[in-house]
Amino acid sequence: MTAAHTPAQTAKQEWATGLTAFAAVMLFLAGLLDIFRGIMAIAEDDVFITTRDYVFAFDLSGWGWIHLALGAVAVIVSIGLLRTAVWARVAGVAIAGLVIIANFLSLPYYPVWSVVMIALSGFIVWALCVVPRGNLFDLSEERPLPDERPPNRV
Repeated sequence: MTAAHTPAQTAKQEWATGLTAFAAVMLFLAGLLDIFRGIMAIAEDDVFITTRDYVFAFDLSGWGWIHLALGAVAVIVSIGLLRTAVWARVAGVAIAGLVIIANFLSLPYYPVWSVVMIALSGFIVWALCVVPRGNLFDLSEERPLPDERPPNRV
């Protein structure tokens, strides 16, 4: 025997699924942008500003490899988020947190872009943490339609 879905429960599930899809797409884009940033830092050090006397001084190629690795993992985790895997939600929060830390540490090299990535990653963490477990539809399956929804008219 299955429990009947109430309209409120279905609306909460659709909202939760929408937030997870938002987080998956944003994490994918953040990962892709981090991959590009890593490639730029590895291949062409002249793109970035160099600062003296910075506490967290690394070679720009080193920062490039860090961003490249974080970006690649973020893209993989975003695919898991689209499949609504629980491990992907946990890993998504962890990766977005690491992206925030890496961009904070690289603020002197690319300040505006680092602030944008920190804000974007903050939205990803929020979207993944606000959704209660068990309120997700599988994004690969069709959602059940509630009985109260009027038919589409052309």
